[in-house]
Amino acid sequence: MFLFFLIMLQSKLFYKTTKDSSKTEDSYGTRLLLQGDYIERLASGIYSFLPLGWRVIKKITEIIRKEMEAIDAQEVLLPSLQPKSIWEESGRWNTMEPPLFKIKDQHDKEFALGPTHEEVITGLAKGRIRSYRDLPVALFQIQTKFRNEVRSTGGLLRTREFSMKDLYSFHSEEKDLKVYYKKVANAYRNIFKTLDLNVLMIDAVSGSIGGETSHEFMVPSTQGEDKVYYCEKCEIGFSEEYLKAKKQTGEPLECEKCHSILEIKSCIECGHIFNLGNKYSTSMGLEFLDNSGKKNFVLMGCYGIGIGRLLSTVAEVHCSEHGIVWPKSIAPFQIHIINLNLKDDESKKKIEQLYQDIKNIEINTLYDERQEISAGEKLIEADLIGSPIKIICSEKTIKDQKVEIRTKNDKVELVDIGKAENYIKNIL
Repeated sequence: MFLFFLIMLQSKLFYKTTKDSSKTEDSYGTRLLLQGDYIERLASGIYSFLPLGWRVIKKITEIIRKEMEAIDAQEVLLPSLQPKSIWEESGRWNTMEPPLFKIKDQHDKEFALGPTHEEVITGLAKGRIRSYRDLPVALFQIQTKFRNEVRSTGGLLRTREFSMKDLYSFHSEEKDLKVYYKKVANAYRNIFKTLDLNVLMIDAVSGSIGGETSHEFMVPSTQGEDKVYYCEKCEIGFSEEYLKAKKQTGEPLECEKCHSILEIKSCIECGHIFNLGNKYSTSMGLEFLDNSGKKNFVLMGCYGIGIGRLLSTVAEVHCSEHGIVWPKSIAPFQIHIINLNLKDDESKKKIEQLYQDIKNIEINTLYDERQEISAGEKLIEADLIGSPIKIICSEKTIKDQKVEIRTKNDKVELVDIGKAENYIKNIL
């Protein structure tokens, strides 16, 4: 949808699936991503993204980018390498949790590998915001960050190096900040809906980022590492940490509106938004002149989504016992044509014509034309790759002038080979 369409022969794709279920990984989604060769583990909490995985990542980032631009956010790219001085200015050099990755250059000057960018973005704004006329403004980036975890767990859910979308907004009034905060929350809902993820927006603690209030976006999953207390009727929920901070740890807990018992759900956190207030503008001197000429501290919001975490969450939620079943919006290839080793010229000609017809749809398609791989192995690999539409060409179906089309919901249709193009257009 967001990339130039690609038609690829599977023999040319750089990948190698494996039967190893990698049980050393404690995340089922990560194990499937490893089996399908979407990613490779380099070290604890550090992963490489291979062509299949990177195609999904690019689609996720384009979905996010579209929603950020729709709420008037402008894209930037900020450094990962950050000087000690700005972290001392904010007071977080020795207080971040987990601790910062700290390094020294050849001149013995200290730097941090950024886990977040409040300090950098506040410094940028300080040099450019002078008056209320410069506000509001919102800036976002999609960039690599580093977290000095004691122990990386959950595969891609908790890593040491990760890609993140972070958005920062700057405002002259609390009322304006609250309006934009709601806009971001709605944009997040749009993102997760496009990824076919059901999310719960819950009250959360702000942690080392700080600020007055914050909310997390949680995806229910048996693989979830977080506990959420939630009322489905009122759509009100709280993280376990939030309730502990409020000294409300007794069970069962009641909904404050309808007084029904809150349901406990295992969830994966996929997004976090913060009303920072003047936390960073006060410590770093970010001020503006209001319309009466009086100096005030700029109010800020901060809004994050972990990209790799999203990839893993989709893999956790949208899967079968055989592999990932990608939503159409982010599948590396929406269509997978599989030739089950038909070698006679007439059959090959029919499949080649189908391949050419599918090209006309201009949708990302993978064509398994290989002859040296058994039919069984091809189907196993197809399940691991997880395209939402599979077109299976067997000796029996081609002889009857048909192909078998399998869709994400396991629906199987025998379709006339000459009508396959139109059939696919109608279900895309």
